[in-house]
Amino acid sequence: MQRFGGLKETGKLDRDTLRLMEMPRCSLPDIVGVEDMLRRRRRRRRKRYALSGLRWEKTELTWSLQNYPSISKSLNQDNIERILTKAFKVWSDISMLQFHALPATAHNEADLRISFKSSLHEDGYPFDGKGGTLAHAFFPGEAEIAGDTHFDDQETWSISDGDDSIDLFTVAVHEFGHALGLSHSSTDPSIMRPYYLGPVGNMDTYQLPQDDRQAIQTLYGIKGGVTAPPGGSSPPLPNPHPTRVILQPDPSSRERCEGGFDAVADIRGDVFFFKGIHFWRIQRSGSLVSFAPALITNFWIGLPRNLQKIDAVYERKTDSHIIFFIGSQYWVFKDNVALPDYPRPLLDWGMKSADGTEVNKVEAAFVWAHNGKTYLFSGRRFWRFTEGQGGTAPKPEGGYPKNSSLWKGVPDNPDDIITWGEGDTYFFKNNSYWVLRRGGLDQDVVSARSTAVDWMFCPVPPSSKPTNPRAGSGDCSCAFSRASKFRNSTWLILLSFSFVF
Repeated sequence: MQRFGGLKETGKLDRDTLRLMEMPRCSLPDIVGVEDMLRRRRRRRRKRYALSGLRWEKTELTWSLQNYPSISKSLNQDNIERILTKAFKVWSDISMLQFHALPATAHNEADLRISFKSSLHEDGYPFDGKGGTLAHAFFPGEAEIAGDTHFDDQETWSISDGDDSIDLFTVAVHEFGHALGLSHSSTDPSIMRPYYLGPVGNMDTYQLPQDDRQAIQTLYGIKGGVTAPPGGSSPPLPNPHPTRVILQPDPSSRERCEGGFDAVADIRGDVFFFKGIHFWRIQRSGSLVSFAPALITNFWIGLPRNLQKIDAVYERKTDSHIIFFIGSQYWVFKDNVALPDYPRPLLDWGMKSADGTEVNKVEAAFVWAHNGKTYLFSGRRFWRFTEGQGGTAPKPEGGYPKNSSLWKGVPDNPDDIITWGEGDTYFFKNNSYWVLRRGGLDQDVVSARSTAVDWMFCPVPPSSKPTNPRAGSGDCSCAFSRASKFRNSTWLILLSFSFVF
């Protein structure tokens, strides 16, 4: 945070840092790279700008404004349209991008849709009123909401700055950068710095700083007649990924950093952490989308409004539907909307304990990348399923349940399990997690780490000595310092098991 705010990186909560925390800012988090951290890739890069890993596959894009701000009386509709046009022109002036405005009647047909929203506004990520979050945008992608930009309608927007207003042009240039695929930069003059420090100047003459020019030209090429900035050849274009949601960070969240999580799921390449009535989201790039949680029932439409917790979640690979287990029932979702006729009883799955009694709760669920099979855990037992097309719940394969202690070196009653990234399998229990590289097919190595520190970017607790589990043990409390977890001396457990499950 100090780095992106232009302060000396002391790690201390001094007066300047407290002042920075009170400033209005963009909702995109400054955090990058839990997946990179897990791979211990902490090499310093020469370029300061950051790319989200997403881009549009075309350079001619359409945009449309759905509505106008309700309390910004100093701006009329012509002012607002002119400001937004100028904000797009900043990016197209020095790249191969071209932007074409569509009328509000064609809003849903536009690539980049702009609107002024307040509080809850149907994307699951409410605004917080005046101050704090100014706007949020959605990175490029295939989802319907990809490329959209929302401005908080409770802010007072203006052409310049006033005692109680925010410069719309400055924020629009920044947010459109995200909608085009740029993340935050820590370079001092960059428009992609996360904190709003006032207007950037006259919108008729404003030009992007070098850092931002390099970033947009890396994604979309250099416009004819524009001189490339120094710094050598551009790096290769990043591969497109699914769209990412952007939220407002709240570093004070204790819920995020204390205790474990009820469920963890890999959905569309992003990792969702569920606790109580809330969830957090980790992007495929490894970025924590927000320090602040989102409300589960605001995002997943069809779950009970009196929801207390989620037991387990996974994405079904045969049709990309998402399965939620809550108590003795389960729900099937297409995207974020429940299918008709759900919930249904867990009895559909035919899970029985060794004594023949019906299982009434699923505690962990995942699809193992090694064989494409679905695994459900309850207590210290697990069942394996082969899922086909058709949408009906499968029945357990013969020979199940098996004892969870077959998964050596990890808790035998995990809170949840995911396969993520390059096929690594992650077991979560309480406030810790263990990694089976490539699902255990490579070196059969598991490392015990702190979920709060590595995934939720929480402070390292005072006691940083990790405790690895005994084989078959379900309890572990461990934490690594940010420095020690990248050393070769990381605590490791060697696995030894045959693939009988």
